[in-house]
Amino acid sequence: MNVNIQTHHFDADANLLSYVQKKLSKLTQFHDRITKVDVYLKLDNVVHTIKDKVAEIKVHIPRHDFFVKQSSKSFEESFDTAMNSVITQIKRKKEKFAAV
Repeated sequence: MNVNIQTHHFDADANLLSYVQKKLSKLTQFHDRITKVDVYLKLDNVVHTIKDKVAEIKVHIPRHDFFVKQSSKSFEESFDTAMNSVITQIKRKKEKFAAV
């Protein structure tokens, strides 16, 4: 599984990057053919004083891609919510494929 983490409008610290890596390593439990995972961490509303933290996760498996975008007041919260959503999508797709 190839992992690509990109940040926009800020530089991520080592703690945030290791947190994301640790969480992403659990994805292989839900699907064994994940080839690539792209994570985008962004600051939204940069011009205003309120800055939302946005996490986008794109998971690639053969013949299908999953994409989730979440925002909240912290990157960890945004990432956790997005991660739960992408896991739900993977499980749902796997159940549909197994039923066919």
